[in-house]
Amino acid sequence: MSEEIKKEEQFQSSYHAENFKRRSRYIAVFAGLALAFFAITVININSGNVHIPIPRIIQILFTKSGSVKEVNIIWKIRLPRILMAALLGGALSLSGFLLQTFFENPIAGPFVLGISSGAKMVVAMVTILMLGQMMTVSSYTMIIAAFLGSLMSVGFILAVSRRISNMAALLVAGIMIGYICSAVTDFIITFADDSDIANLHNWSQGSFSGMSWANVGIGGVTVLVTFALVMMLSKPIGAYQLGEHYAQSIGVNIKFFRVALIVLSSLLSATVTAFAGPISFVGIAVPFLIKNAFGTSKPLVIIPGTFVGGAVFCMFCDLIARLAFAPLELNISTVTSIFGAPIVIFMMIRRRGGR
Repeated sequence: MSEEIKKEEQFQSSYHAENFKRRSRYIAVFAGLALAFFAITVININSGNVHIPIPRIIQILFTKSGSVKEVNIIWKIRLPRILMAALLGGALSLSGFLLQTFFENPIAGPFVLGISSGAKMVVAMVTILMLGQMMTVSSYTMIIAAFLGSLMSVGFILAVSRRISNMAALLVAGIMIGYICSAVTDFIITFADDSDIANLHNWSQGSFSGMSWANVGIGGVTVLVTFALVMMLSKPIGAYQLGEHYAQSIGVNIKFFRVALIVLSSLLSATVTAFAGPISFVGIAVPFLIKNAFGTSKPLVIIPGTFVGGAVFCMFCDLIARLAFAPLELNISTVTSIFGAPIVIFMMIRRRGGR
């Protein structure tokens, strides 16, 4: 009996030690993400064609006092852009995580599966149609149009998935849909005759420039409400990761759950596309990096981690896009591709090697 008690004590001690180690890792990674978020925010506000010292930035942020030019630069240009980059980066990463959960494949993402391209195509159509009728295009209209385009692409992918069981072939089908939607968008833009089409063309390349506080308000509410709904699904997501049959056995309504994943991921991706255009590789690269950093796939940890990680990643890429060849500005997808594509290649190589 004493031997059994001793083994039980050893097991409990080992369990508590492992639990403490795991929690310490979570805290360290979240602390690192928070520090990176703060540092990138400060650097973004401080960097640009007009250099503003950090003490004056702090003064302007908290008191709005200083030269009119510097106050306008920070409050009307840089701060809205930084906040939107953070919100949309987090949304895009979280959308990728939901799609990867749905398709049970780490390569699935809104850009690769053609979802962003479908959203871009419908937004371009609606925008040009409304401009042709001398109507204004509101942010809500853009989000709804992008959401419908996202659902259209997802619907096609789901229809193909019933005929194709090979995930690699399904991904190729998604890539082809992306090419088709991009070609249609380029065709529409080429033959459109409006003075605002230049702005639409720049938007179609992906950019966080020109953001306003109205954009931050609408985008923030949409993304944060969706984020809260995703957090409410963390327990079903954890069960689904262990297998569809296990999830059913603990009472998860699989049909409703799968629809919820698609709707929420499409809404997140649509919001990003509506405001910033299509942005590549973020939805694949960031969830992969976050899962490896935490060493777990636990949704309660990965969902907020992915959101913050996506925010930091896009803020960093936006900083590079602004400053690399200033005063010229790179498209955000150019920068995210440079950093994200090698990560995706590494994922595929590691997956191929069976590690």
